[in-house]
Amino acid sequence: MAFRDTHSVPELLAPAGGPEPFNAALAGGADAIYCALGHDFNARRGAHNFTYETFEAACRSAHLAGARVYVTVNVVVRTDEMPRALSLIRKAWTLGADAFIIQDWGLLDEVRRRFPQMECHVSTQANVHDARGVAWCRDLGVERVTLSRELSVDEIARISQEGVELEGFGHGALCFCYSGVCMMSSLAGGRSANRGLCAQPCRLPFDLVDGDGKVISAPGRGRPLCPKDFCTIDDVERLTRAGLGSLKVEGRMKAPDYVYSVISAYRGALDDLAAGRTPSAPDDDRRHEMLRRAFNRDFTNSYLDHRADDDMMSYERSNNRGELVGSVVASRDLGGTRVRRGGSNGGRERFRSKTVAEVDVRLDRHVGEGDLLEIRPVDDPSQFLTTHAPADAPAGATITCKTVRPMRPGNPVRVIRSKRAMDEAARVSSGDERYKRAVNVSVTCRLGQPLVVSLSCVDGAAEASAEGPVVEPARTKALTRDELVEHVGRMGGTPFVPAAVDVRMDEGCGMGFSVVHRLRAQACELLEERLLAPYSGREGSLARVPDLPDLALELANVRSGAGIAPAGVRPEGTPAAEVCALVPTPEVAAAALAGGATRLYATDGALEEARLRGASWPEGVDVIPWLDEVCRECDHDRIDPLVEKRRPCGVGNVSELALAAERGALPEVRPCIPVHNESCLVALERAGARGLWLSPELTLEECLALGRAASVPVGLMVLGRNRAMTSEHCVLKVADRCIHDCARCALRRGRNSLRDRDGKLLPVRTDLQARSRIYAAYPLDATPQAAELVSAGVSRLMADCTLLTPHEAEFACARVARAAQAALSGRKPAPCMAGATSGHLFSGIG
Repeated sequence: MAFRDTHSVPELLAPAGGPEPFNAALAGGADAIYCALGHDFNARRGAHNFTYETFEAACRSAHLAGARVYVTVNVVVRTDEMPRALSLIRKAWTLGADAFIIQDWGLLDEVRRRFPQMECHVSTQANVHDARGVAWCRDLGVERVTLSRELSVDEIARISQEGVELEGFGHGALCFCYSGVCMMSSLAGGRSANRGLCAQPCRLPFDLVDGDGKVISAPGRGRPLCPKDFCTIDDVERLTRAGLGSLKVEGRMKAPDYVYSVISAYRGALDDLAAGRTPSAPDDDRRHEMLRRAFNRDFTNSYLDHRADDDMMSYERSNNRGELVGSVVASRDLGGTRVRRGGSNGGRERFRSKTVAEVDVRLDRHVGEGDLLEIRPVDDPSQFLTTHAPADAPAGATITCKTVRPMRPGNPVRVIRSKRAMDEAARVSSGDERYKRAVNVSVTCRLGQPLVVSLSCVDGAAEASAEGPVVEPARTKALTRDELVEHVGRMGGTPFVPAAVDVRMDEGCGMGFSVVHRLRAQACELLEERLLAPYSGREGSLARVPDLPDLALELANVRSGAGIAPAGVRPEGTPAAEVCALVPTPEVAAAALAGGATRLYATDGALEEARLRGASWPEGVDVIPWLDEVCRECDHDRIDPLVEKRRPCGVGNVSELALAAERGALPEVRPCIPVHNESCLVALERAGARGLWLSPELTLEECLALGRAASVPVGLMVLGRNRAMTSEHCVLKVADRCIHDCARCALRRGRNSLRDRDGKLLPVRTDLQARSRIYAAYPLDATPQAAELVSAGVSRLMADCTLLTPHEAEFACARVARAAQAALSGRKPAPCMAGATSGHLFSGIG
């Protein structure tokens, strides 16, 4: 697909977790729909998803309606899974997929190499957030990049100048962490977001506590990691001006009524914008009401203005808020009754007591009969209850609802599920009421010439004509123009609806209506064939591509062709084992050296803070920059000077990798660019990587396999706490003490943690950019596996000293040094430390 510079508004991209929401998206007016085929290789493996049969039918419906279908393959892929993932992509393409949304750089490289005819989009999971990163993707041959959710309108405008189509997040649930770098779910229980199994622990309650265990969260802020939902319906004009090519709606786990309501609302807003219309007040209010009465946690658009403040957070609740429609004005206890339970089929008869009450609700906005209402006490939100609206009622009316107990006057009442939306979605999601594509109809009815019915899509996609018998003079009643218009326009069960009918006819023509009907049906069938023609015969074009490739042989050829060393051949002089340390301060750096570290890394933030306080790093040691996992346009002035020719640096995203390759630096790929397969390893080596740090989500077996396959030095963090999250929002804001000056903030200098419901502590650190990093609840100790790692070529063993005092850092580095020495001398390293975990080395992610 070419760059969409001819479109006046962004594509409206809808989610579909299965056939029903897919049909709802089409009916709502989606331009494109993203979905998954099967349950193995997509970021919503718990959705209903599609079978081969339902996917093929869905593609047919979409293409006849003028919509495109994108298949999500947006997870990391293991080496042994790569043939199956490629086979799935191949099958999806033959069934009608228009493009594939991909996270894994290895999978992307394989698809671009073997299937150049397929359109590829880079997923938001790939963590791309600046023009340089987008340009790098463009040079790989991708047609679209899905940007990180956190970007502002100004950043999108700058990135749009790179000449590749941009997809941006427009509506739905926000992740607290930058997508693709979140490991909280996998570190907590093995359900990885990078594998489509996120358990969403961020929506749960946490307390922010200081170093003494004292709770410092402000009252009413029990969910410090729970953002509101994104909503940009009032921002579509400025997003369009910024050059956004596709507006994405989140929700592959959502019900059809959510999809239909949200897509319908945005369709109306985009159509108004395309036509240059200002929406009427009733239309604007109706669209906002549709969004509020679909699932939402309240709304924010803070990121668009480069903000990440408290107003984007849903601190007090993580579930559906719906729309506030009124409040309780009175309530009555109607007493209790006994309800019979059991007693049928010979079972024991039981009774239980049930209380009954009435609640009077004064409405500020209308409700519909059957709407699901929530009444949630302000003073004790846990005591909420739900009921149904008994009838349609306008704003200003008072309705009486049956409840299980009385509720206090003043308690707010919300619509959390619209009965009307559910009914409309049920009507369209079955697929019986298909979206109709508008066509112009032309009929030529001339005496002595064949009757011709021609159809042309209003959008210009295709046209078709059917020719019938020669038109003869009428023997009795002549055919009228109005009759011809009526009968040729009866398109009933076809995918088309007439937008205009042009009739060119002579007076006195005779023709049976059955002939007109037959000719119209033929024209519709021909038009369907023309619209679907680009998707037929695809299997034949792949005849020479093996379905299950011999990847080892192919990758050896790729290495040879790219001029990089064969698998396992390291640069001359690479140490067999090297003790590395990631240090937060010069003082910790000195302690790490004393403990035996020989290679030091420091984050760009640590380097900046040391400079600001005038602290000196140990003499004679080249501290390697460990660059941010986030590199937005606003970060370049801080990050770019640290990337120097012939000097190593740890890169946390493809923007930094591209810069390092351009400057002739020696980039080492950080674990936040997940490498789970040999194809990815080779792709990054070809892109200029001169070192590789393995993901903490890998098993020991996977680490060993990648260590043997690499031709660059490979490292693994073996001691310390893994980073679980990186957020643009400062977690410390939950204390409600923000002074808006990170350099002077006393709170961020403390040893703060999040405490979960089980009492586990997750350390929190924030940087000078107000970004938060949250760390695992338990420390990692993989030093007992040092011998196996070193023997497989994993030569850099790191102690992450980010959270450690100098004394603790010296101890940690000494432990790693002892393990490395034991590995080199054939001795068994010490067992795992008490209270530590081996991470995923022996219990892989899903």
